[in-house]
Amino acid sequence: MKRSELREQIFKMLFRAEFYEESELPQQLALFFEELDQKEEKDTDYIQKKFEAIVSRLSEIDAMINEAAKGWKTSRMGKVDLTIIRLAVYEMKFEEDIPTGVAINEAVELAKAYGTDESASFVNGILAKLV
Repeated sequence: MKRSELREQIFKMLFRAEFYEESELPQQLALFFEELDQKEEKDTDYIQKKFEAIVSRLSEIDAMINEAAKGWKTSRMGKVDLTIIRLAVYEMKFEEDIPTGVAINEAVELAKAYGTDESASFVNGILAKLV
């Protein structure tokens, strides 16, 4: 899979995690991989490692988002937008091999594909404040 396709799969898994208890996440991850078409072991390893890394830092990521999002808290954000922002913040702050501009651009593209009409500008605005 291309990097953007991997990112989209990670987004989908992170979104799924919003609806389950932490103890259920390993089972959800296994189900996710069963449903995933055209998977290679290197891709599933990448998705799983990145998913687990993001989940392990959610409180830290959410704190950054809450500080940057004046008038908005993560508890008020739509789950799609929040999931996209979390993924992008992780890439911007904790992955040195992904340029900030790429993380933001990919997040905006995900927001266009999965969010509301306002999602792309909302996601872009929040992420721009974190640069």
